[in-house]
Amino acid sequence: MNTVMDIAIVGYGTAGQAAAVLLSRDGHRVRVFEQAPQPGPVGAGFLLQPSGLQVLWRMGLLDAVLAHGAPIARLYGETPKGRSVMDMRYAALDARLFGLGMQRGALFSLLDEAWRDRAGLHAGCRIEAVDAEHGRLRDGEGRWHGPFDLVIAADGSASGLRSALPGRRVERPYPWGALWCLLPALDWPCRNELRQRYVAARKMIGLLPVGTRPGDGVPRLSFFWSLPSCDFEAWAAGDLQVWKSEVAAIWPQAGEWLEPVTRHVDLARAGYRDIVLHENWHSGRMVLVGDAAHGMSPQLGQGVNMALQDAEALRDALRECAGTGEALAQYQLRRRRHVAIYQFWSRWLTPLFQSEHDTFARLRDLSFLPLGRLPGGRGHMLRVLSDTQRGWFGRLPLQPGFIAAMARHAPGDPND
Repeated sequence: MNTVMDIAIVGYGTAGQAAAVLLSRDGHRVRVFEQAPQPGPVGAGFLLQPSGLQVLWRMGLLDAVLAHGAPIARLYGETPKGRSVMDMRYAALDARLFGLGMQRGALFSLLDEAWRDRAGLHAGCRIEAVDAEHGRLRDGEGRWHGPFDLVIAADGSASGLRSALPGRRVERPYPWGALWCLLPALDWPCRNELRQRYVAARKMIGLLPVGTRPGDGVPRLSFFWSLPSCDFEAWAAGDLQVWKSEVAAIWPQAGEWLEPVTRHVDLARAGYRDIVLHENWHSGRMVLVGDAAHGMSPQLGQGVNMALQDAEALRDALRECAGTGEALAQYQLRRRRHVAIYQFWSRWLTPLFQSEHDTFARLRDLSFLPLGRLPGGRGHMLRVLSDTQRGWFGRLPLQPGFIAAMARHAPGDPND
């Protein structure tokens, strides 16, 4: 498609930012509508996988991302008694690959800087409705914007625009959420590892090195505490020191690093939704990307990686296809093949880590480590965790130039 398009993007998270960068570089006229008066990141940290890192490499941003992120070679989980539950190492997949712990603020800043046309950002503008047939948007004050040749809804799992699409869907909030915060890494000993500790499936603590961000050279850890969403208010009304003592009892090291947390508001709340569109990701001139199209539990940690791949796949489809309708259908076909297996595994894995079903947790504790040591099981689990699985049997093609760039920064095995 050689036509220059007028494109509206609703939402300025990772999916919206990446789409704005990629489509602007192709010469399209892009306008972004973001409801926050001062756009910024939401959440503490995340784990970029080779799939997302390869997109950033093709965008020319890999060096900047690696300069701020923390290379992760190992994903390790255990019980409070030190019994290993999960021990997955990227080196077992490919010694040149690794994950990258990163602050959301760092990736937001880098993508924001990469999008040159800041005049196209309409901050503090909440879009409440879309006319998908004619490509028009209505904001919270009743004003209409457009028409646009294409409207990209990147407004997250709680999307207010998704209802404009016909077809069957699942929109279901998860009963469990999390508390997050960033902590100074100081001399944290597990600097190349995601570490988690579990009490059955009822309590989970995670600590992930996430590096630095532009304007702040202090390396950080992303702290995660799992709890039912219905318990948020009770936690906020409780004694913070009692809760910190509970964390320390489960994981003394984590308790030590929580010293900077002195108020409940030092931790942010996060909730999640299961979003499955059985039929349509697009209608008329409108298409969904990111969590708006396929929200899922954070257990596989793939939200940012999926968002980056969505933006690139949409850009590629618009390049390759003769018309907008054909391009949107091609984009949906490509991404649905990838997303489906992760939604499947996310739905089945979540009760093993976040639920009140102790039997599920015991099954996890007995089976995860042995399965991860089997040659066939280890490879499949690593490909799912690293987002390099495509369908049930396929693999994500990684370009030689990308692998070479990663090899220069690979941290090696933490136990070497």
